Amino acid sequence: MKKLFLLLLLISFSGFSQNNIIPAVVEYESGDGLFMLDQQTTLDVRSENLEVKRYAALFKAFLAGASINIKEGKVVEPSRSNKAIIVALNENTDEQLGLEGYTLEVKENTIELMANAPAGIFNGFQTMRQLLPAQVENTGDGFMGMGMIIGCKIKDYPRFPWRGIMLDVSRHFFSVQDIKAYLDKMAQYKLNVFHWHLTDDEGWRIEIKSLPKLTEVGAYRVPRNGRFGKGRVNPKEGEEATEGGFYTQKQIREIVQYASERNITIVPEIDVPGHSLAAIAAYPELSVTQAPAYVNPGGYFADWTGPHFKMLIDNTLNPADEKVYEFVDKVMTEVADLFPGKYIHMGGDECYHGYWEADKNVQKFMKKNKIKNTHELQSYFVSRVAKIIQSKGKKMIGWDEIMEGGTLENSAVMSWRNMDWGKKASNMGLETVMTPKLSTYLDYTQGDKSVENPIYSDLSLETAYAFDPLPEGADAKFILGGQGNLWTEVIPNLPFAMYMTYPRAFALSESYWSPIEKKDWTSFMNRTESHFQRFDIAKLNISKAVYEPIIKVSTEDGKLLCELSNSVPNTKVFYTIDNTYPVNFGLEYTSPFEIPEGDLSLRTQTYRNGRPLGRELLIHRTDLLKRVR
Repeated sequence: MKKLFLLLLLISFSGFSQNNIIPAVVEYESGDGLFMLDQQTTLDVRSENLEVKRYAALFKAFLAGASINIKEGKVVEPSRSNKAIIVALNENTDEQLGLEGYTLEVKENTIELMANAPAGIFNGFQTMRQLLPAQVENTGDGFMGMGMIIGCKIKDYPRFPWRGIMLDVSRHFFSVQDIKAYLDKMAQYKLNVFHWHLTDDEGWRIEIKSLPKLTEVGAYRVPRNGRFGKGRVNPKEGEEATEGGFYTQKQIREIVQYASERNITIVPEIDVPGHSLAAIAAYPELSVTQAPAYVNPGGYFADWTGPHFKMLIDNTLNPADEKVYEFVDKVMTEVADLFPGKYIHMGGDECYHGYWEADKNVQKFMKKNKIKNTHELQSYFVSRVAKIIQSKGKKMIGWDEIMEGGTLENSAVMSWRNMDWGKKASNMGLETVMTPKLSTYLDYTQGDKSVENPIYSDLSLETAYAFDPLPEGADAKFILGGQGNLWTEVIPNLPFAMYMTYPRAFALSESYWSPIEKKDWTSFMNRTESHFQRFDIAKLNISKAVYEPIIKVSTEDGKLLCELSNSVPNTKVFYTIDNTYPVNFGLEYTSPFEIPEGDLSLRTQTYRNGRPLGRELLIHRTDLLKRVR
C-alpha cells in the first residue's frame, strides 16, 4: 500500500511546479532526494527557547491531526529508518533573515529549519506544511499517515513587518471558536497582525468592567434579517434586544494567547468619536444631544447621497465634554491591560460634525479654546485620545482622518481612503499601514454581481494582487506594511467570512511578504489553484470567482457590444446569446460581439480542457444595458 501511495504522489507532483508556496519565498533551490514524513521521523528541537518548543509542538499536533504521528527526541545520525526534522536558532545572526525569516533545507533523511528568532521558526513550519501534499489538510479521515516533501533549499524573509487582516465583529458577532479558526488560517499564510474591530454603531463587543452598560446594553440589538439598509426597521416600542454578544475579558485573554502562539499580534480597535452609537445607547450622556438611543440593528441611519454624508442619528461622542475623556480613559485602561501589543486603534473615521456644529455648548467650547472649525475640534479630540493611550504605555493608530485639522505626533496612521494619505503620513515621519479601500477591502464584490452579493464597489483577485504597499513618493522607512479589511454588513458567519477573505488574502499576503520582483500573476494563479484544493480538502469555503468571465458592455452606433475576458491561464470562455444551453455548445469567445435586441440573455462560462471552471453566468439583456457606462 505504501509503494502505491508513493507512486501516486510522484505522479501528482510531476504535473506541478517546484513548489506551490504562498506567499512566494525569496529563494528556492531544487535539491535531490525526497523526504518521507512518517512514523520513522523524529522532531529534534535543538533549542531551549520556550516559544520555539511551543511552535514545534503546534506543528507536531497539526501532523497528528492528519494521522502523521512523529516522535520527539535527539537524532545523532539520521538514516532512512530514523529521519530527523532538526529545528534550531542560529548561533550567529543572519542579518538578512531578521526576526521572521528562516532557512529550510530538505534532504532525503533530514529537514533542517533554522532562524534567528522564534517567529522565523514558526514561519518555516508554515512553509513546511505547504510543501506537504494537500491531503494533510484532511484532519480526520482517509489520509495515509505519511507525506512526501521534495528536496529543496529555501531562504525566506518578509518584505514588511505588518501583514494584517481586519475583522469587523460589530456588524456581525463571531464566536471565540470562529475567531480562533480565522486566526489559524491567517497564520498559515504568514499574516501576523489581527486588527480586531471591536466597537461600532451595531454593537460593543468587549467587556469593560468599570462601564458594565457597554455590554449589558451596547452588545445587543433587536433582531432583524436580510441586508443592512432601509429594510431593517428601527426597534418597536418594548421590543427586546436579543441579537449580538460580547467577549469577556477572560475570553479576550484566551484569544490573545491563542494568537501569540501563532505569531499573530492583535491590535484592538475602539472606534471613536464617530461610529459610537452602541456606546451612546449605553450612556446617552456621552453625545451632544444626550437623547435616548438604541444600538443600530443595521437600519438606514446615514444619508450618503450628497457630496457629504449626513447622520440621521447622533452617533458621535461630545468632544467638548470632559466626562467623555474620563470615559475614554476608563476604556483604554482596561483595553491596554488586555492586549500586550504596541498599538491601540482609536478609529477616527467617518465622524459626522453636524451635531457639533449645531450645539451651542460645543460652539462656546471652540471659541474659548480658539478652535476655528470642527475639523480642528476633531483634531483636538484625537490629540486628547492619543495622550490617554500613550499614558497606558501604548501607541495610538487610527484611520487616516486623524490627520485632518491639525498636527499629529507620536501616532501611527492607517491609510484607507487612498494611497495619498499614507504617502503624506510617511513623509511626516509617521508610521504608516497601507490599506487603500480599492485594493484591500475584502467586503467588496469579487466576482460578477449576477452571482455575488452586490455591494458599493468591486475588488477582483487580480486587482488585489497588483497592490504594492510602497507607492512612489512615500518614505519607505515609515511604511510598516499593509492589511486587508473585512467589514461584515453582508457577512453573517465564519464560512462566508472565509469565502470573502480567500483567495484575496493570498494576494495581499504575497504583496506584504514577497520581494516585488517575485510577483508574477501566472505563477501566483497556478499556486492559488493548488490552494483551492487545500481548502476543499479541509472543507473550508473559498471563492473561485476568479475563474468566471469578466463582462464589459458598451454601446457603439446604437449597438450593444459585449467583451469577455478571463485572467486565469490556459482557459477558454464560451457563450450563447440565443437562450440555448449548455454553453460549451455555443461559441468560443475570440473578440467583442453584438448582443441583438430581443428577450434574450447572455450565458457564459470558463472552460479548461473541456471542463467547466467556476459558475455559469446568466444575465438578461436588460441587465446588461444597465452596465453600460
